[in-house]
Amino acid sequence: MGNSAKKNIAILGSTGSIGRQALDVIKQHPDKFRAVLLTANNSWETLCSQAVEFNAEDVVICNREHYRKVKDALSGHGISVHEGMEAVCGLVSKPEIDIVLTSMVGFSGLESTVAAVKAGKTIALANKETLVAAGAAVMAIAKETGSRILPVDSEHSAIFQCLQGANGAEVEKIHLTASGGPFRTWDREQIARATKEQALKHPQWSMGSKVTIDSATMMNKGLEVIEARWLFDTPPEKINVVVHPQSIIHSMVEFADGAVIAQLGHPDMREPIQYALGYPERLTLNNRKLDFARLATLSFHAPDMEKFPALRLAYEALEKGGNMPCIMNAANEAAVAAYLQDRIGFYDISDIISSCMQDAGFIAAPDLGNIYDTNSAVLALAAEKIAGKASCKRI
Repeated sequence: MGNSAKKNIAILGSTGSIGRQALDVIKQHPDKFRAVLLTANNSWETLCSQAVEFNAEDVVICNREHYRKVKDALSGHGISVHEGMEAVCGLVSKPEIDIVLTSMVGFSGLESTVAAVKAGKTIALANKETLVAAGAAVMAIAKETGSRILPVDSEHSAIFQCLQGANGAEVEKIHLTASGGPFRTWDREQIARATKEQALKHPQWSMGSKVTIDSATMMNKGLEVIEARWLFDTPPEKINVVVHPQSIIHSMVEFADGAVIAQLGHPDMREPIQYALGYPERLTLNNRKLDFARLATLSFHAPDMEKFPALRLAYEALEKGGNMPCIMNAANEAAVAAYLQDRIGFYDISDIISSCMQDAGFIAAPDLGNIYDTNSAVLALAAEKIAGKASCKRI
């Protein structure tokens, strides 16, 4: 730990949904935590106000175009201002930083997370794409450096919490719960015509646009399956997805005797954030508590992989291994961005992912360099396929 009793926290992506909620957790426990490093890509004004409010030591604006504005805005506040991803990677290894919360969206979070893992930091992992794209490599580095990776995703936090009560017993199956997204009750024809506005109306969770679209396609659950494989060293056949529309049970762990331990709570990301930052201690939180007498129904059913093929593609990518999950992730990032720009239709997302998985170069045992190369190549490949779909859509 750092020089004082407080844990010094670096928040990578402090202006996003997870970053803002993490700062709320820190605000509730000023005796436990201090935000010392905050980073953002474009939201420079929010970054500046956060830095002043929390008296951060360092801020990084990754988009260099905003550096001068941030520098001027924070002049006289005693806060060091930096620019670019290289600065993030350098600062996360500072000895006084205890925990690095990685909440950047997408593949962009990999480089800085790897830098923090190499520095042996405790990682509060909210960037699932890091382990999706490079799980084997990242976990190998963590083993070498002693870096501890604590999950922040609500589902993985739930599994982690359930395992605390397992006393080392072997896990028979992990049950990842899924809300089913906004289109759970729609038929395939309706889903095919879904607009981004409809896809962004998540029935339970408040999240950023990329994650919300991933939830609508159920790719988010696919990414979580792959992440769970690495976080908990669990083979794919032991990771099950079950749709639970109420989002009260966040995930479950089943044991050899058929006993199941579940973790429950209202949909509120501050709870798993706080568990990761405070671990192994449980802290108070000003959130809504469950009233079991009011829980009328908890329902469950199997996911429909015909209506939501992205989930099937994720299982296929995990089964294939190598750089295939990275190929899938890069294609998904490109396709979701195009959908949010109204350039392609809803099912074009999974079509593009599937096509890229067939056409991109496969590497059975990639190193980190191969992963970065794969990501770049697939983004270019996906762009070609998106352009073809977009031109068809205009006709």
